[in-house]
Amino acid sequence: MQTFCYYMPTKVICGRDCIAEHGALLKELGRSALIVTGKSSAKNGALDDVLSALEHNGQTATVYDRVTPNPTVACVREGVALLKSAGADCIVAIGGGSPMDAAKAMATLAVQERTDDEIFAGGYEARALPMAHVPTTAGTGSEVTPYAILTNDAKQTKTSITSPAMFPRFAFLDGKYMERLPVVTTVNTALDAFSHAVEGMLSRQATPLSNALAAESLRILYPLLKKTSGPLTAEERDALLYASMLAGMTIAQSGTTAVHGMGYYLTYFYDVDHGRANGLLLGAALALCAKKGLVQLRNILSACGAELSEVCALLDGLLGRREEIPRARLEEFAARAMGNKNIKKSVYEPTEREMLEMFLSSFPASDA
Repeated sequence: MQTFCYYMPTKVICGRDCIAEHGALLKELGRSALIVTGKSSAKNGALDDVLSALEHNGQTATVYDRVTPNPTVACVREGVALLKSAGADCIVAIGGGSPMDAAKAMATLAVQERTDDEIFAGGYEARALPMAHVPTTAGTGSEVTPYAILTNDAKQTKTSITSPAMFPRFAFLDGKYMERLPVVTTVNTALDAFSHAVEGMLSRQATPLSNALAAESLRILYPLLKKTSGPLTAEERDALLYASMLAGMTIAQSGTTAVHGMGYYLTYFYDVDHGRANGLLLGAALALCAKKGLVQLRNILSACGAELSEVCALLDGLLGRREEIPRARLEEFAARAMGNKNIKKSVYEPTEREMLEMFLSSFPASDA
């Protein structure tokens, strides 16, 4: 039997109106909460539900709603400053991956002092303020992972920081908060979840348990991907959210692979949505796995119930017209990506030349 460890201390509460029904759990976090979110949570009902639960518990709340996509160190610093001035002793994150990741960084830096130069150096102790997370997109699975992904301007990419204490104590999953999501957001976040499940199975750190979680995520997610460009029922939204969580539980154990490491440059330099960036490169990564005859690819396709050509055709249909990026830029990205830790974690571990081929096959030819 393969030797492995499994650790996922987050208590997941899943179901319609779960915050209203189980909001008393938030009282365990502390007496005063900093709510970390973006602007949309005030429109989809999630913020009102959290505020109501906190008020019912006799807890006070301060709202920080200035998190933008791809959160920066400055954003995290601003949140920590507000947390301290408000005397908050816990955090509730509401939103997609950006508010949840920012909240984890805030919860950690509030109790572990780091200079800007030290933030990405690693070595964090297992100490952070207690958190609850409320995902309002079905994509990142950040509500069940110990990672915070922040923009790293020094290296011109995105970089993760991690600690076991970054696992939220509670995750509340309610698909009703996604009812009004724009189609493009639904597609991009679903692509992110799909990429997590696939990459989890292509990671050298995969375990039998993480593979089981990934396979179940793909079994649910792949048929739903075909529907994300059109109207979704409430039940389908719920299923997407559940599958996204399973994919998050997968990468909490396995981490991600070269697709994420390469995609960060697309996001940093061309503002390509994170989930879309993964989707743009995923077909090329799977083609490389096929070329190398990896058994993991057969397991992925089996979970999807599809052939490789079908998966790639579905990705192409969801992605639509691809960005035009100059070849010289793609060559630069391939060279830069060689230093990313996710490359060696990939069972298909691409060389610089193979990464360039992946980039070139993913984007229209351009010499501009």
